[in-house]
Amino acid sequence: MMIISLITSNPPILLLVIILFLTLLLILKSHLKPNNSTFPLPPGPWKLPVIGNLHQLAFSSKSALIHHRFAELAKQYGPVMHLQLGETSNVLLSSPETTREYLKTHDHNFSYKSYTPSASIIFYGGRDIAFSSEGEYWRRMRRICTSELLTEKRVRSLRPIREAEVGKLMRLIRGRSDQRRIEKLRSEPNSTSGSAADSVDGGGAVNLSQLLISMSRAMTSRTAFGRFRELEGAFLPLMRRITEQLGGLSTGDIFPSHRWLHQITGTERQLKKLHKEADAMLQGIIDEHLAKRSGGTEGEDLVDVLLRCTEDHIEVKAVILDIFLAGGDPSPTIIEWIMAELMKNPKEMEKVQIEVRGAFDGKGGVVDEDYFDELHYFKAVVNETFRLHPPAALSLPRESPEMVVIGGYQIPTKTRVIVNMWALGRDPSHWTQPDQFMPERFLNTSLDYKRNDFKFIPFGAGRRSCPGMNYAIASVYLILASLLYHFDWKLPNQIQPQELDMAEEFGATVARKNNLYLIPTPYNAP
Repeated sequence: MMIISLITSNPPILLLVIILFLTLLLILKSHLKPNNSTFPLPPGPWKLPVIGNLHQLAFSSKSALIHHRFAELAKQYGPVMHLQLGETSNVLLSSPETTREYLKTHDHNFSYKSYTPSASIIFYGGRDIAFSSEGEYWRRMRRICTSELLTEKRVRSLRPIREAEVGKLMRLIRGRSDQRRIEKLRSEPNSTSGSAADSVDGGGAVNLSQLLISMSRAMTSRTAFGRFRELEGAFLPLMRRITEQLGGLSTGDIFPSHRWLHQITGTERQLKKLHKEADAMLQGIIDEHLAKRSGGTEGEDLVDVLLRCTEDHIEVKAVILDIFLAGGDPSPTIIEWIMAELMKNPKEMEKVQIEVRGAFDGKGGVVDEDYFDELHYFKAVVNETFRLHPPAALSLPRESPEMVVIGGYQIPTKTRVIVNMWALGRDPSHWTQPDQFMPERFLNTSLDYKRNDFKFIPFGAGRRSCPGMNYAIASVYLILASLLYHFDWKLPNQIQPQELDMAEEFGATVARKNNLYLIPTPYNAP
């Protein structure tokens, strides 16, 4: 008590005690919290002045695909790797452990979008969801998507559109198949060596890739705008042109402080022209919806929902562009890869068709969404394809406003962090025979595309995960189950399963480089 009385009655001593106390706290804090300055910077390949590591991507002898090249370099430099691409400092993550740190432990830190001039021009300066920095605006728009646009309830309400468009696709394929059978019958009397039948088989193949893309555009257009045919001639081709323009590495995007590069290459002029065209078309669609507004929510399409949630037309247009451009509907690409893997692995094709047909034969041959939970091997096939062929190979880059530590390495501010999602699914330390198509690995396990254990994240994870996941999965399940139930499939021109081309093409989604041609035969056809 005497010590306390002495301290409180003598201000200089009190001040000294306070100083000593604060000093002790700082010492304790420095010992309890690691000194980030002691953590090294991520390793990476050697760099050239100005261009950094661009030469190692442009002149790779092994693979021209950027996600393959990133994976090759990560084998040499590790799962946290630094690459300097022009002016932009990038860190590539390629293991589940480091991805977990990024998307779970430090998710709140990486709230800043990585600025790219190209995306800024198209997406109204970042007024969309995919390319906007996290803040009140992003949270509000994300909330609209998750609680209004793409909820499970709304996805269920879109079921009639899915069933109608899938039904059209099945009838179109059956029509092509019937035509092939008629031509084959007509050719048989004149056939002497079987060559006529072979030519009919080759000519009877359908371009499944194009059929899936056309059906997806119709489905997305009806979902977003309530109609399709009127948009087929102008709007959808424009979206394709913008997607092509945004694909790949733009000189202006890797040297963002040198706007003149964007100008002299003509990229800025072309992007502004495309944006102007898209803006005019979207404004026309909005005006049309406003004119037909009834006040009720029955039969609303996505534009109606957006206009009900916000009066800002730029916000509406930016989100619509997200739907069609920032990944869009990945279901055609996903189904194309699934069918290609099944054609390459006929035993797995037989297993999944037996399961699907066993489920729906007793239901009048109607593929019903309500029974998909019973299709365990079917779901394993989808998950295995997601592992091998995630819709997007690389995540959108994000930045942290402060330095963080991932995998034992400093990630400085203004460093773009990118996850190689393609590499995650092929990590040999987490997957047995990672390059083999083995759906059985997903049987009797809780692991699937939406559980964030970070071994594979086809739709991303954390707060930046894809809000359209439920919509995409509903489409994939119905289309795939219908294709597997209604038709037997064969490769054309006597191509053997092991000869099927599986080359990739990098873009907004990682699609097959070449179209998938298959010969359909209706199930139980006479």
